[in-house]
Amino acid sequence: MDLRFRELAKSRECNARRGEFETTHGFVQTPVFMPVGTQATVKTMTPEEIHEIGAEIILSNTYHLYLRPGADLIAEAGGLHKFMHWDGPILTDSGGFQIFSLGNLREITDDGAYFRSHIDGSLHYFTPEKAVEVQAMLGSDIAMVLDECTPYPIDYDYAAAALKRTTLWARRAKEVHQRTDQALFGIVQGSCFDDLRLKAVEELLQLDFPGYAIGGLSVGEPKSEMYRILDLVVPQLPSDKPRYLMGVGSPDCLWEGVQRGIDMFDCVLPTRIARNGTVFTHQGKLVVRNAAYAHDFRPLDSECNCYVCQHYSRAYIRHLIKANEVLGIRLTSYHNLYFLINLMQEIQTAIEQDCFLSAKEAFLGKYKILEEEEEKTSGY
Repeated sequence: MDLRFRELAKSRECNARRGEFETTHGFVQTPVFMPVGTQATVKTMTPEEIHEIGAEIILSNTYHLYLRPGADLIAEAGGLHKFMHWDGPILTDSGGFQIFSLGNLREITDDGAYFRSHIDGSLHYFTPEKAVEVQAMLGSDIAMVLDECTPYPIDYDYAAAALKRTTLWARRAKEVHQRTDQALFGIVQGSCFDDLRLKAVEELLQLDFPGYAIGGLSVGEPKSEMYRILDLVVPQLPSDKPRYLMGVGSPDCLWEGVQRGIDMFDCVLPTRIARNGTVFTHQGKLVVRNAAYAHDFRPLDSECNCYVCQHYSRAYIRHLIKANEVLGIRLTSYHNLYFLINLMQEIQTAIEQDCFLSAKEAFLGKYKILEEEEEKTSGY
């Protein structure tokens, strides 16, 4: 499927661009942040609430859905959209990152990956063809090729071998992909080695995918390294196709990624930190579960217009979290997702008005980045 990406506006100061692409289930405005619905649900949120906060596309996980409830059951339900009651676009990742995170529970060969389920220890075998087959059964709008996501740091020889395998798998996936209503994206790997990244782009472009993802970043490398790789890779990717940076979702990284020409982002970060009682604000992260907010009746973020900030106080939300009430993490999750979705809409407007860099400076001038956030990325 050709997503028919259109560039609607471009910054005259940098590589930031405003665009849109069309899927079977509707248009997506870019740059876009995709909430992660790993198990066919964005944690604690209903699909109606996801629509309400302005999300246009979500991500689900092939590995987890393959193991439970099973792709055959989801296909029987009419596909993932009907199964989870979401009528917008869905991107499914290949499950590669989850498989390769299993450590001793998996074995990788050029043919595919053997792995044991983290649920019951049962043995499974994933090939590039199997990943395509499962995602076809799920019926997502965008599917991803199976790739080998390497950790950081890693030695050159292993990174080169993993890249060779990833390119081979991408070719095999492209050959068997048949759904005309589903786009299959290639994934650029190569760790932090310039020549490997450029080689990956060169080989993937020969396969002519409708979109290209950049994987193997946000795995613990310094942010400066991630930005350097983006500066190297993004200009080599086609301007008429979406560019997707996998596993990145902190506000500062969204600004930096867009500045370098990235169109799509996803990350578990907003819902993960929400479950720990942490929220995004325009002044930086706020740990609302802390005792300092026990008598604080202000909203989570006075500059936020979300439903949570209009109706609930820090003190109340802290009480809910300390009391282990589900509503507490529902409210923090709602706010965090709204914050990032609204941020992307502000970025879109800044590109349209050709004031991206000044808007970025104004945002980051107030947004306090914790020292550990500045040093490393960890978004998958």
